[in-house]
Amino acid sequence: MVKNKVLILGAKGMLGQELVRVFQKDKKYAVFGWDRDEIDITDRKESARKISELKPKIILNAAAYNAVDKCEEDESELKKALAINGKAPGYLATIAKKIDAIFVHYSSDYVFGKKMPEIIEPEGCTHICATCALHKDFIPEIGFREEDEPAPVNKYGKTKLAGEKAVRKAGGKYYLIRLSKLFGAPAKAKTAKRSFFDVMLEIGKKNKTVKVVDEETSCFTYAPDLAKKTKEIIEAKKDFGIYHIVNSDPCTWYEAVEELYMQAKLKKVKIEPVSGSEFARPAQRPYFSVLINTKLNPLRSYKKALAEYLKK
Repeated sequence: MVKNKVLILGAKGMLGQELVRVFQKDKKYAVFGWDRDEIDITDRKESARKISELKPKIILNAAAYNAVDKCEEDESELKKALAINGKAPGYLATIAKKIDAIFVHYSSDYVFGKKMPEIIEPEGCTHICATCALHKDFIPEIGFREEDEPAPVNKYGKTKLAGEKAVRKAGGKYYLIRLSKLFGAPAKAKTAKRSFFDVMLEIGKKNKTVKVVDEETSCFTYAPDLAKKTKEIIEAKKDFGIYHIVNSDPCTWYEAVEELYMQAKLKKVKIEPVSGSEFARPAQRPYFSVLINTKLNPLRSYKKALAEYLKK
């Protein structure tokens, strides 16, 4: 049986390792997991040569720069972020187009935040409220849809938006997937960030009181769920374009820690809600960046995914 070659870039990262795991389970795929030791995606010529020699049918780009505060205050870090997040996705999309491969690139909810999303009215609304009963049982889903115009509030978000634009400009067979607050098993890559839940678990076990920002409402994304949904999109031959993939139940950081400590049975820890200004963070964060998925079956609640993760 001829196997379809799948190339996963950023294979030692939190998402990359889950993509490798999901595709390796399926015998019809031959999986190649490359990280920074195998390829420099910011080098256009090297990338073109190595990927063209491999000739994969699917390219998944899970490589990313995500040090939000560093690239806000350090010019050299911003250049690195622009190279990895902004330019490299365009190089990869162009290569994929030339070898007729499907290209998947992962972006972020941080491409939004400068303005609030439009609140969708119920179908048939005429805005003559005195005679209208349409709103009686209507609860609008508030958040950013795939077609909404991005407007980032920090430099990191701008680098991710630059990557989106580069992919769309290159064209070809691409899926541009936006995610938010990724969590999952610790990455194998030494330079990778730890997930928010892992950090807060450690803090909760060492302190009686924990201060947590009760702002910045958005969704969490469980890496294994995202990896499975990515494979599902490709195999279902969904229309190419932009997709939002996040676990349901939007929340603030504080609300998420309440859920985490409840499930982890850290009952003696006092969680104190604070403003974002309580912590020294050079980069402004979106006050609201909930992503709405209008194209796919919804993922389970992040609470159920968190329960699964804690068991593991």
